[in-house]
Amino acid sequence: MYVAAIIAAGGRGTRLGADRPKQFLDLGGRSILEMSVAALAASDRIDEIVVAVPDAHVAATAKALAGSPKAPTVVGGGARRQDSVANAFAKASAKADVIVIHDAARPFVTGAVIARAIDGAQQYGAAIAAVAVRDTVKQAGDANPDGARLIRATIPRDTIFLAQTPQAFRRDILARALTEGAGVDATDEAMLVERLGLPVHVVEGDPNNMKITTPEDLAAAKMRSEGEGLSTRLIRIGNGYDLHRLVAGRPLILAGVTIPFELGLDGHSDADIVCHAVTDAILGAACAGDIGRLFPDTDPKWKGADSIALLKGAVARVHDAGYVVSNVDVTVIAQKPKLLPYLDQMRGNLAAALGVDAGAVSVKGKTNEGVDSMGRSESMACHAVALLRS
Repeated sequence: MYVAAIIAAGGRGTRLGADRPKQFLDLGGRSILEMSVAALAASDRIDEIVVAVPDAHVAATAKALAGSPKAPTVVGGGARRQDSVANAFAKASAKADVIVIHDAARPFVTGAVIARAIDGAQQYGAAIAAVAVRDTVKQAGDANPDGARLIRATIPRDTIFLAQTPQAFRRDILARALTEGAGVDATDEAMLVERLGLPVHVVEGDPNNMKITTPEDLAAAKMRSEGEGLSTRLIRIGNGYDLHRLVAGRPLILAGVTIPFELGLDGHSDADIVCHAVTDAILGAACAGDIGRLFPDTDPKWKGADSIALLKGAVARVHDAGYVVSNVDVTVIAQKPKLLPYLDQMRGNLAAALGVDAGAVSVKGKTNEGVDSMGRSESMACHAVALLRS
C-alpha cells in the first residue's frame, strides 16, 4: 500500500498574533512546520509528503525542507484549508492508495497515531484521530446582554470526541469529497466526507498531540520542546566492549593495574580491555568516534601504548564535544585471576583519567562459569556503560 501525506500549512495563524504564520515559528531550534514534517517522515508507513504553504513562502519553505527525509514537495496553498489540501492533493502521486492529512500546527504527533489513522482508512475508507472528552459537556444558549448563558442540555460525554489530525482517506473518497465540497466551508476534510453520507471512523488519538493556536499553546509547546531538547543535550549514554586473547609472555594490565598472572592480554597496545571498553563508551556517548578510529592498531605510534593515556585522550575529545563524564559502570569477565584485590586501584586509576571521583566509577569482576574461551581462560572481555552530561 502506497501512502501520501499532505501537511496543511497554508494558514496565516492570525489568532496567534505573531509576525509571521505560526507554522514558521521556532520551537527548540526548528520551525513548527519542520517538526511536523519530521514526525511524518519518521513513519515507515508514509511514502511521500506534500506540504501546502502560503504562496509567498513556497520558495523559502522548499529551501528549508530540501534536506528533510522523503524530500517533501512544497506547493502554494489557497484561501481556505480545503483549497490548500486540494492543491497538495493534485501534486500527490496518482499511485497513492491512502492520503493522510495533517495540520502543520500539530508537531508532536506520534508514529502510533499516524499508523492507526492509516489502518482505519485502509479498513473503513475514512478515519480520523480523536480523543474522548473527559469533562461533562454542556450545551448553552445564546448569551444574554450581560454575557451570561443558560444551559440548554447536558450532552452524554461518551458520544463526544475532540477531532485531531492526522485524518486519512482512501484516495477515491478524498477526491470526491474535495470536488463535491468545493463550495462548502469546512473545518476539516472529515466534514466534507460526512456531507457525502459516507462513514468516517474514529481511531484513538493522543492527548499530547496538541494543536498550536493561541499564545498560551505556543508557550506550552516551547516549554515541551525545550525540555525534550535539554534532556537530549544534557544527558548522553554510551556503551563499550572489548575482548582480547590471553597469551604467554605478556603482562596482564587492567585499568592501568598490572596484575600478577601467568598470562597476559594480546594486542597492539597494552591490550587493557577495561580502558578500551570505557574509551569506547565515552566516545560513543558523545558521538565522537571510537577507539579503533582514534588509535588504530595499524599505526606504529600506538604499539605498546599505555591505554590509560589513550583514555585521557578520549576524555579530552569528549570535553571538546561539550561533555563531561558523570559516571561509568564496568564489568570485567575473567575466569582467572580473581580481581577483587585490585578493584579499588582500578577504580582510582579510571577516576583519575576520567576526571571524576572514585565514587562515580564502578568496576565488577565476573566469571563466565567455565563457558567458551573466557571460561577456559583463553580470553577476557569487558563491558562498560558511561553517562555524560553537558
